[in-house]
Amino acid sequence: MDIFTKNLRRLRTARSMTQEQTAQALNISPQTVSRWECGTTAPDISMLPRLARLYGVTIDDLYRESAVAYENYAQRLAGIFESTLQPEDFLNADREFRKLPNPPPRDLRLYGILHQNMMYVCKTRAQELFDRVLAMGPGPDPETYWATRRQKVYFRWEIGQNQANIAEFLPLVEGGSTELQDWLCLIQAYSLAQDYDRAWHWTTLANARFPECAILHICTGDLLHAIGRQEEAFPHWHRARELEPDWLDAAWSIAECHEELGRFDQAAAAYDTIASELTRLGFTEELALPRQKANLCREQLTK
Repeated sequence: MDIFTKNLRRLRTARSMTQEQTAQALNISPQTVSRWECGTTAPDISMLPRLARLYGVTIDDLYRESAVAYENYAQRLAGIFESTLQPEDFLNADREFRKLPNPPPRDLRLYGILHQNMMYVCKTRAQELFDRVLAMGPGPDPETYWATRRQKVYFRWEIGQNQANIAEFLPLVEGGSTELQDWLCLIQAYSLAQDYDRAWHWTTLANARFPECAILHICTGDLLHAIGRQEEAFPHWHRARELEPDWLDAAWSIAECHEELGRFDQAAAAYDTIASELTRLGFTEELALPRQKANLCREQLTK
């Protein structure tokens, strides 16, 4: 009896299925199942995908000596992804889990583990890609380089490694770094940790060291907003708009803060300004959101 024939019997019994139940599931006769398991005949090649799915394995598993029976095909594909950690294997397993009607707790747990493993893959890949950019240095594309450094600060915070941000940038800033981006990364790290006292300390020193810098004005305004000093934030956002009219980050902060404070007339006007600026800059595909927000604010004025 060859491996394939042995597997047909072993996988069926592992699933606690009779030959009659297998036959019914495949819409064939029990005698046909019996002949397969005895090696008298073999299933048609078109039957192999159905057999594999029924027993919760892959077609390759049917011919493997170490084939393990799973409760369903989704579980088997999750097992494959766990061993390969390849995104395409995740997508295959995810697709099968989505097909399960009313999955029991065991499948929901395994589906969660599938996503947990994919999260690990994504985190690892993100780290690799950020490090590749940073390894090139600021020379070829300084804007992308520093944007990536700031993004990595946020990434580290997301995965619970914010202390690594502080350990990297605090010595640079304490050492008198003349690079504004080092200061911004440190301020961002303290802000993400909600250590606003230290964030404000370094923001104050940064403003003295780098006056009239648009991105620092935006950062200062955002920090003041976070600590509940909204009125003090507006001058910094407006100054950033004066220094860099094409940067709309500050414009969004102005509009959203007015809306948050219930100043719906000023918020609507600010959202209109954003829409006008997007039109001027040629980003017409992004007009829907500020226009929608402006209309919602005007609706609030009529209530």
